[in-house]
Amino acid sequence: MTGTNGLARKVAEDFVRAWTSKDVDKALSLLADDVVCEAPTGTFEGVEGYRGFLEPFASSLISATVIDVLGNDTHAATVYTTDTPFLKDFRGIDHITVENGKITHVTSVFDLLPMHQAKGNIQH
Repeated sequence: MTGTNGLARKVAEDFVRAWTSKDVDKALSLLADDVVCEAPTGTFEGVEGYRGFLEPFASSLISATVIDVLGNDTHAATVYTTDTPFLKDFRGIDHITVENGKITHVTSVFDLLPMHQAKGNIQH
């Protein structure tokens, strides 16, 4: 993936900024009905499956910072850090695929060890 412009980059930026500001419904509106998310905590399918993955984490945010969004017309990557009641400076990266203006696939990458060490909720 090269480039810093394009449709996927824009959709990914709108997506990460929505959920990091706790607007889960706006974030979910950017997903295709058959979206698939692969994460360290499992695979989540469909908008409602993704809601079950995203909503508990997003609603627990104290703060979040979008570090960067890179992408082109079909793929993007978002890099972010979050603070929750149980974990500070939790970092993640999402690789996002966009087709027809909607997110069809998300590979979410984050380290579960800090969550286990904090004995927090390991749902992201």
